Amino acid sequence: MAQLVMAAACIPAVVEQYSDMVLRIAYQNMQSRADAEDVAQDVFLRLLGQPAFADETHLKAWLIRVTINRCKDVLKSAWRRKTVPIEQDWPTMDNPDHAIMEELFQLKPDERDILYLFYYEKYTIAEIAQMLGKNLNTVNSRLSRARKKLRDILTEGDTDHG
Repeated sequence: MAQLVMAAACIPAVVEQYSDMVLRIAYQNMQSRADAEDVAQDVFLRLLGQPAFADETHLKAWLIRVTINRCKDVLKSAWRRKTVPIEQDWPTMDNPDHAIMEELFQLKPDERDILYLFYYEKYTIAEIAQMLGKNLNTVNSRLSRARKKLRDILTEGDTDHG
């Protein structure tokens, strides 16, 4: 019998192992460090009430899916639509990965999610399609479109500065 990953018993280990991933997904969706931290906290609190997972793969997929869904919920909330952030904090974050964030934020959230899962988490297109509940061809075309848009944005930026 496969060993089950007990969520409640090992929350500190799960948080330590996956908090960076959850924060990166939340940040690239929310475009705010504070909002990303709030989403990550919500995700790990929801993990407390979950039954055991079959393995690490299922746990990681659950974390990714719940993070993306929580971001969507927050972004479409009435409170969010009626507030204005005091400041945009993304340019000041101390992380080399954030050098390209301004360009990535020009893409749609679905495109950013697919790029992140494909390039950072190394999921296949089939795995991403299953995780996001999308058709394989849809994920493949969105990945291609996102690559082209990002290439155009980066190329346009190079000609503006050089």
